[in-house]
Amino acid sequence: MSVNGFGRLFRFATWGESHGPAIGALIDGCPPGLALSEADIQPWLDRRRPGASPLASPRAEPDRVRILSGVYRGRTTGTPISLIIDNVDARPQDYPPDAPPRAGHADAAYDAKYGLRDPRGGGRASARETAARVAAGAVARLVIPEVTIEARVIEIGGEIDEARWPALIEAARAAGSSLGGIVLCVTTGVPTGWGAPVYAKLDAELAGALMSVNAVKAVEVGAGFAAARAKGEDNAQPDFAGGISGGIATGEPIRLRAAFKPPSSVPALGVTGRHDPCVAFRGAPVIEAMVALVLADHKLLHRAQCGGRE
Repeated sequence: MSVNGFGRLFRFATWGESHGPAIGALIDGCPPGLALSEADIQPWLDRRRPGASPLASPRAEPDRVRILSGVYRGRTTGTPISLIIDNVDARPQDYPPDAPPRAGHADAAYDAKYGLRDPRGGGRASARETAARVAAGAVARLVIPEVTIEARVIEIGGEIDEARWPALIEAARAAGSSLGGIVLCVTTGVPTGWGAPVYAKLDAELAGALMSVNAVKAVEVGAGFAAARAKGEDNAQPDFAGGISGGIATGEPIRLRAAFKPPSSVPALGVTGRHDPCVAFRGAPVIEAMVALVLADHKLLHRAQCGGRE
């Protein structure tokens, strides 16, 4: 049993490896009649792509997306949408097939599960896979035009003063190390009622979606861990809930925070190649994409059960 898909009604699966010929996504359940072209997807990919900043991986990938199916004359047809992004700057030779598992990576876990692994930059475990998620998320945004999703970095290496971030990252890179960070995502425009009690709680599914992103090690909804240190009368305030109560959207902004670990691909651990000294910056668009994918799914689920009650 392999789990490479996500969602119930609006579903997507990604495919491909970091240093293979291409990566991509297959989307099923997208409503028909939505205006969609590569130009609707590309701006989101441009925010995530490597090589665009001195603080990111120098891998030079243009991340140009092509739509192979599911669109006719600029409109979605209701059939599966296939997206492909070519890997044009792959360097599989940087990863010898007989190299031992890298510390802090999924190499050993993949070996233990499958009995073999793709050694080329982690294969499916690489952050390269998240480009396909961002492409799928761009399509999901078309399903939820009433919603605005904005994610940004709020902390790097424990420092909240963004003016100090470039110097901190450069110092970590010069020392052969890396830094973690925290991303805040605020979503507005989600109508009251999206989500479901008990087994399809909106906060649980958003947290699960964010935890599926490479390098994310913790997710907070609303006040998060601070709620455990608050008094009951304080915790009853709407902002503590983060826009979700009983698993159902309240109509208030949905506030999420995701913690990205420092990348383990560092010279201090003997790892060579091209890697980000801090993945939080390029992780923010991925967080937005995963939120969009969850919300598109829940909009369709809500419509299916409650009809016009949107």
